[in-house]
Amino acid sequence: MSDAPSTDAWAVYLLECTDGRVYTGIARDPEQRYAKHLNGKGARFTRSNPPRQLLGWVWVASRSEALRLEIAWKKLPRDQRILALLAHDPHLP
Repeated sequence: MSDAPSTDAWAVYLLECTDGRVYTGIARDPEQRYAKHLNGKGARFTRSNPPRQLLGWVWVASRSEALRLEIAWKKLPRDQRILALLAHDPHLP
């Protein structure tokens, strides 16, 4: 798993889609989840808006914490989501 800090950790990740929109999701292994999005096996949104690149992710301690952060980030405009990602973890992959 992508250097998760613990076996219980979840990641909140951002994808840039080909139309310029930013998709926010959660996963135990964000790189593997990104590969699924690329293969059309991810979310419905990314099947109709294919991802261009994985922008990065942050690790959190639990699934419930990941869901709360995902919901909070989804309420932000595109540029603020990216800034939130950077502010949360300045050492992105």
